[in-house]
Amino acid sequence: MSKVIPGRFTAQMDGPFVVFIIGMRVNKLWALHKWLPVAKAMSPMLQELYRNPELGFLDASFHLSWRGVTLVQYWKTFEQLEYYARHGATHLEAWRNFNKKVGTDGAVGIYHETYLIPEGNYECVYNNMPISGLAKAGSHVPAVGKRETASRRLGRDGEPAVPTPSNPV
Repeated sequence: MSKVIPGRFTAQMDGPFVVFIIGMRVNKLWALHKWLPVAKAMSPMLQELYRNPELGFLDASFHLSWRGVTLVQYWKTFEQLEYYARHGATHLEAWRNFNKKVGTDGAVGIYHETYLIPEGNYECVYNNMPISGLAKAGSHVPAVGKRETASRRLGRDGEPAVPTPSNPV
């Protein structure tokens, strides 16, 4: 289990970045022979990405539901993400296997969403949390001063400080 860091923190990213959300949904629970290979294909891809930082992959987190899994990934650029999707040997093999063995038969659903985040156009806060999410992909920094509130993290002025027992709103 990751160590909890007491206090309020945020993430610092230098320059633009990409958030890529990819997931799998089991549509036919009894079609284990269809969805299990799809589920198992993600681990080798992530291992390849973590071993090769020059590919532009920064980090990922898993989110499980009873019907599937979603990964939130962080990438340096869209071009690096797309290059991996079209040229990464492990991904290409998984993509081809999915198209050949599942295709459009409805047993397993897959999806992805891609968000191009311009520099400074994000905000996040982690209160008494392990280093995770964007703070793990970038830098984990204290949420104080210009980083204290959501508006300030987005470069806006005038929002009051975070309420505390000695500073009620």
